[in-house]
Amino acid sequence: MNYFELFNIPVALKVDKSGLAKQYFELQKKYHPDFFVQADSGERDTVLEISSAINKAFKIFQNNDETIKYVLQQKGLVKEEEKFELPPDFLMEMMDYNEELMDAKLEENKEKIEQISNRLAATQNEIYEPVKEIIENYKDGVSAEKELLQVKEYYYKKKYLNRILAGIN
Repeated sequence: MNYFELFNIPVALKVDKSGLAKQYFELQKKYHPDFFVQADSGERDTVLEISSAINKAFKIFQNNDETIKYVLQQKGLVKEEEKFELPPDFLMEMMDYNEELMDAKLEENKEKIEQISNRLAATQNEIYEPVKEIIENYKDGVSAEKELLQVKEYYYKKKYLNRILAGIN
């Protein structure tokens, strides 16, 4: 079940969230399992599956990174547990951040940790800049696979950065 079709919204790497909650509640009312108690077991199972998909889709659409991942999965460009190879220069930069962070934590230097956190946030902005137009103006069937591969690299870089940032908090 395609989540974009389920919500009747265009495929996008960045979902317009303005009407999303309204659509979610309308779908939940229409497919809430409590309204199908008297239905046969096949119909109840179908409704339960749709209701579950509605919840999962809404959760994905609320998170830009998860939406990007979902679209890339739908296009066959990202697979679960994929071992994507990031560029060596990026990995070296991340190793430097990790080393600085470990030193700052050992020293219990909160100011240094905050500085590293700010630099990581700046790095997130830097890696977003080259794909910003692609993500914000993506058109299904129009955007080239080459552009989606750039978004894929961005997605994995950001995922890596998020892990480091999570270790700070």
